Amino acid sequence: MSAVNVPAVREYLLSLQANIVATLEHAEGAPFRSDQWDRAEGGGGLSRLIENGALFERAGVLFSHVRGKTLPPSASAHRPELAGRPWEAMGVSMVLHPRNPYVPTTHMNVRMFVAQAQPDSDQQDVFWFGGGMDLTPYYPFEEDVRHFHQVNRDALAPHGDEYYSNYKKWCDEYFYLKHRNETRGVGGVFFDDLSAPGFDGSFAIIRATGDAFLTAYMPIVEKRRGLSYGARERDFQAYRRGRYVEFNLVFDRGTLFGLQSGGRTESILLSMPPIATWRYDWKAEPGTPESALSDYLTARHWV
Repeated sequence: MSAVNVPAVREYLLSLQANIVATLEHAEGAPFRSDQWDRAEGGGGLSRLIENGALFERAGVLFSHVRGKTLPPSASAHRPELAGRPWEAMGVSMVLHPRNPYVPTTHMNVRMFVAQAQPDSDQQDVFWFGGGMDLTPYYPFEEDVRHFHQVNRDALAPHGDEYYSNYKKWCDEYFYLKHRNETRGVGGVFFDDLSAPGFDGSFAIIRATGDAFLTAYMPIVEKRRGLSYGARERDFQAYRRGRYVEFNLVFDRGTLFGLQSGGRTESILLSMPPIATWRYDWKAEPGTPESALSDYLTARHWV
């Protein structure tokens, strides 16, 4: 098994962030803000973001590389043998909340975690990768969903036929609101604890995932950004964004890890939509465009 190459992963992640931000800035027609920060316990990051843009009401593309003395509970819960170890983690995580309700919200992240060997022990460093991307439309178009999944399948196919089907299923199960009995959106791919292919093989899979994002998402943006909308569509968008908030605060492991590990709160909660609403027992009228969304909020085979 090849050795863990932290500098190579860091270099890739920073270049991925820069490439995605450059593409989004071109689409937005305005620059993203840069916010560099340091973490007291070790490490830091670079947050790139825009708020109140013409295309993106909020968009954040975040790089972090942080270190700590003891694994937080969210990281060691499934690996009790690693409890107490020093650690480092790095990744790019992004959430885009477009202004136009016909353009879906999307999330993508790729990351690496290393539980380091205790000093003066016979332990070895333990690494794993994770990541994925998913799509959360408000007014879905089936061709867009199929395109998004096709790009993900094509990106993972060179690494093995099983990766897309396994990671697609994992995404459907992970981004599921149990208390609502619905998926957060139309899925994509999600994976964690990836180390079996070795460092080089695992690193190649997260590169394939990260590099596929713009191909999966930007054609949808360009196709839907010019569609006209009004107060009704914006109101429904805000209502459905409430589900996004519920998932992030109740179920999302990344949010939990960030808060437990003393992460930067502003960056962790940048994934939240700028406007969201909740209503008591509201249901869309049958036959309306809003009611059509419910047909998509269940696991389906898209490609």
